[in-house]
Formats: sequence, C-alpha cells, structure tokens
Amino acid sequence: MVDVVCVGAHPDDVEIGMGATVAGMVRSGLSVAIVDLTDGEPTPAGTRVTRLAEAEAAARVLGASERRTLDLPNRSLFDTGEARAALAEVFRELRPRVVFGPYPVDAHPDHIAASAIVQAARFWAKLTKSAMRGEPHYPARLYRYMAVHMRLVREPSFVVDVSEDLSTKLEALAMYESQFLANPANTGIIEMMEATARTWGGTIGTAAGEPFFSDEPVGIRSVDALV
Repeated sequence: MVDVVCVGAHPDDVEIGMGATVAGMVRSGLSVAIVDLTDGEPTPAGTRVTRLAEAEAAARVLGASERRTLDLPNRSLFDTGEARAALAEVFRELRPRVVFGPYPVDAHPDHIAASAIVQAARFWAKLTKSAMRGEPHYPARLYRYMAVHMRLVREPSFVVDVSEDLSTKLEALAMYESQFLANPANTGIIEMMEATARTWGGTIGTAAGEPFFSDEPVGIRSVDALV
C-alpha cells in the first residue's frame, strides 16, 4: 500500500510534470509509487534496457517507494478495457488515496490516451463482480500534471511550492541520459524545466512551483496551509 500513485504514459513523464512534487511528498513522509504505462520504446535514442535502468535511477533520486512499467504499447496506447484493467489492478493492489495522471490535452496521442486510461481505471478499480485481481478500491482524489508537447498556458487548480525540491527534480531528469543529455534534439529540456518551474513559482510568490489541475473542487483543512 502507498499514499500516492503517479501515472505517466512513458518513463520521464512524471519527472517532467511533477518530479519536484514527488520529491516533496516523499520528504514529508508520504509513500509514492510511479507507474509508467509503457516502456517508451522505440525512441530515437536509447533501448528498452537503457530506459528501464534510467527510470529506476530517477525513481531512486526522487525517493519513490517503487516504480512499475506496464506492458502496454508505446506509440499505440489507447483507452481499452485491457489498459483500464491493467492499471486498475495496480490501484487495487497499492490502494492509494491520491492518483496523479497526465493533462488530457496534448499533441502526443499517448498522453491523451494515458489521461483517459487513468480516469477510467480509477473508476474500474472499485468494481465488484469483476475478473480483475484484488479487492475493490476507489482513490479519493485524481489530479492532473502537465508534461505536454504543446505550448499550453492553462489556469491551474493549484500550484505546489517546490522551492526546496526543484534541484532533486533536475537531478532525476539528468538520470535520463539517453533522452536529455545524449540526444541533441533534447539537450535544452532540463534547463527549460527549471525555467518553467521558476515561472510557476513566480505566480504564487515562491522560487519554484508545479501546477496541477482538478475536475473537482480542491479542499483544504486550514488556511494556514496556503502559501
């Protein structure tokens, strides 16, 4: 069992969208698991073995309690019953209270599909009279992070102050050497992620931030928690 499950279409999606928030949750004592729906291969750079090793290294940097890679197809990811059941079984086993998934609007079809799969699997995880493994479970909250291939500016539901954990996010991203350091097309990604975090931090008066989106109202226990 874990407190939080963060789901991405590919290895590095979670790190790009909310790596600093993951590190901050872990630092505060929460247990966080990362689930990649695909292994991200094929890509212009890297191999399955390389990508899996890089993903594990990044998860260790962030402090995630575990990382799983489901056997769904990269580049052909669709919201199917098979995909829903595969992720729902993870939710039923790990029983998180909170789930994070990709933002639903993107140029990358896999990211759009992943967003739909997460939402459907959250519901499927509570089904009874099912052939799925595990006992029914319904994560209380679903939030979206943004790791998109479009230049989108959207009003977030909330922004997390990640000033203390931005450096950890950047270190985790550097673990993806095949994708960001050795691939000439992506050599500026890590610097862009730092600049983006600084910009979001500026919107809430902090050094760095990461935005999140919710279809449901977001409750707080006390105004003392507000930045």
